[in-house]
Amino acid sequence: MRWRAAGSWASLCAATLLAGCASGPGGMKDGPEARPPAGLERVPDAVPRIEPLRVGGPNKPYRVLGRSYTPLTEDLPLKESGLASWYGRKFHGQPTANGETYDMYAMTAAHKTMPLPSYARVRNPANGREVIVRVNDRGPFAEGRVIDLSYTAALKLGVLGGVAPVQVERLTFDDIRRGRWREAGRETGSPGPREGSLDTPTAHAPADGLPGDASPGAGFWLQLGAFRQRDGAVLLQQQVLATPEADIDAVAVFEEQGLFRVQAGPYATRAQAQQAAERLRRHTGRGALVLERTP
Repeated sequence: MRWRAAGSWASLCAATLLAGCASGPGGMKDGPEARPPAGLERVPDAVPRIEPLRVGGPNKPYRVLGRSYTPLTEDLPLKESGLASWYGRKFHGQPTANGETYDMYAMTAAHKTMPLPSYARVRNPANGREVIVRVNDRGPFAEGRVIDLSYTAALKLGVLGGVAPVQVERLTFDDIRRGRWREAGRETGSPGPREGSLDTPTAHAPADGLPGDASPGAGFWLQLGAFRQRDGAVLLQQQVLATPEADIDAVAVFEEQGLFRVQAGPYATRAQAQQAAERLRRHTGRGALVLERTP
């Protein structure tokens, strides 16, 4: 779950001059309510709008657990990968860092340095799901964690089981103004590809190669994701190619059944494909489905 700080949180809040604090002392148990409302998976994502960035208050430099943090005070892009956690009933109804009331069933999140308030796209690379959240709080301060999600945001991303790797992107005013947040990536909150679903190409399925990408040849392929819009597929393609540690240097985008599929390969044997999938998981946290194509 969430470990924002240790010791006296009231003293810490005073020391760091935060406007409000939804977090409590580290190590104390948190979790969902006994009977969460039904239909939370259908709660709409936050709708980005241009909100003035706070001057001072929650955007002032602060110090937690011996470390100093300097929040952004300008409308700048920010992208990072790391672990996501979530917080629930222990903080439900308490003030957030910018003085709002924390609602565990709203689409919100906490971040250490994003200017408050901000909007961010959060992606779970393990299942391809994405959500848009409004960032109105500070945290998490545990090592390696980059964002603290509300209960509902974690539910929609499929990360309620604990901390999980995610990709976070702050939406700038220009992104919001131009509506680009609607276009990038998979439809928000939608599940990623799974075996036996429409989003998974059947073996030997015909494919039309996109301009600049060859049609899939025979062999074993890794399916990394499926998108309704080509921009999201190309972005994933670039992200994988920009991770040399995974040692995957052949990633293509194919259009099949109305979806843009990102696939790596081909590999001569299933074992080679599975080894590549393990490297990818180890270095990016992304899962992949091994598919076989024949001539």
